[in-house]
Amino acid sequence: MPGITLDAVLRRDRIIITASLAAITLLAWFYLLSLTDMMATSETPMESMDGMADMPGMAEAMLTPRAWRLGEVFLVFTMWSVMMVGMMLPSAAPMILLYARVGRHAADQGAPFAATGVFGSGYVAAWFLFSLAVTLGQWLLERALLLTPMMESASGLFSGVLLLFAGVYQWTPLKHACLSKCRAPLAFIQSEGGFRREPWGAFNMGLRHGLYCVGCCWPLMALLFVGGVMNILWIAGLAILVLAEKVMPGGQRLGQAAGAIFVAAGLWVIGRGLF
Repeated sequence: MPGITLDAVLRRDRIIITASLAAITLLAWFYLLSLTDMMATSETPMESMDGMADMPGMAEAMLTPRAWRLGEVFLVFTMWSVMMVGMMLPSAAPMILLYARVGRHAADQGAPFAATGVFGSGYVAAWFLFSLAVTLGQWLLERALLLTPMMESASGLFSGVLLLFAGVYQWTPLKHACLSKCRAPLAFIQSEGGFRREPWGAFNMGLRHGLYCVGCCWPLMALLFVGGVMNILWIAGLAILVLAEKVMPGGQRLGQAAGAIFVAAGLWVIGRGLF
């Protein structure tokens, strides 16, 4: 590439990858906003179903506490998967950009890595697995009548327990161990013995990083049932918290402060229900 320096190529790669991550994230949020708008403009569950006629099965899966058909399970799983991509992909950007940068240096030395997309797909796959688990969880909660037709907690006690659990988890050693892997991409790579060049190895490393991220954040995702799975402001607030505790200086302390607030809120909600 005459006249083009390696640094220039690296900058171009960073721009392309950053733009790609931003585009995927924006598409995910557009999908969530469209679902939220359909539900917000409907006065009754039946109207919500009419407004979502172009998405057969989704309205029934979300608005009726009954056994789901296979197609409905797939649509709810899709909703959770897209939501997790929109919420979590921004916080994975430093790790993905690091992989791209090291991969470019390796390619310059004649030993290229698997494509950055392979590594990123591994990360996303971890959240798809989580989405599968939470889809099952939502079905069980609906069967237990702990969720309203609008996918919000139907029990103050249930909400309080979720808040209390998520708050306490923010202070646990497991949370700290998982968060440390997310906050220090280079340390994660070193602990794994370096990047893998072959596609399966790159995918598996991305998957492992994603599983650490799931271990760090899954109790926070459970709080979506407290504020409402389709409450866009609640979704955005949790996404901002996740991003901040992963990339901001002092992010761990910020997460612990949020945990203390969740504990206080949980105790208040439980106490209000008991007295």
